[in-house]
Amino acid sequence: MTGGVTKLCPHIILEGTRLTHKTDIAFALNEHPRVVGPRKYRYHSPIISGEWCAFTNYPWGRSLINFEPQEESLAIETYQTWMRLFELQRYYSWIIDRFHISTQVYQLITYRKLYDFGWLEERLAALDYRLIFCVRQPESFAAARAERIKVSGKPSQYDDLEIFINEQRLMRRFVRDSKLKSLEIDVSDDNVENAVEKIAAWLEQTNGLIAK
Repeated sequence: MTGGVTKLCPHIILEGTRLTHKTDIAFALNEHPRVVGPRKYRYHSPIISGEWCAFTNYPWGRSLINFEPQEESLAIETYQTWMRLFELQRYYSWIIDRFHISTQVYQLITYRKLYDFGWLEERLAALDYRLIFCVRQPESFAAARAERIKVSGKPSQYDDLEIFINEQRLMRRFVRDSKLKSLEIDVSDDNVENAVEKIAAWLEQTNGLIAK
């Protein structure tokens, strides 16, 4: 605290399958005065994502989540690099749109390989990273898809909703077993503003906004 102002340093990981408003929530949190403090002008704080297709030089390519087996060492080194950056800049706000749990779920479903990210979670927990699990009721996915394909550059990725429903079911197991403090948010009503207020309140109530 300097000059009566408390520095807010939220460390948030948003997890959930597709169509659960994770990115909308990430942007809203990044501008919410209860989460990042009051702002008289816009300035940047990072929103990063494991879903960036940074492993291939074409759209909708491979990423930290859906990497192929021969890219395992690249993925693990990327996680180690991100984690070290978080430790070096621990008094900065970080909002992450999908991360290691999405990787575990995708890799287990696709390649039947279970990655142990215990080492990563221990270091994230030491910095008090918080896990927000965004979910929706299975029957609400169809309406969410109808809205998304209006703007999607690749609507075919939403053809099979059972993929998302199964991912969500498995993801809940990983969230439950996580070392990180977590909050589950149901976005079936598509009310992003309400979801963000619930997250902000939880972070305030559990001292999740001020760095250790």
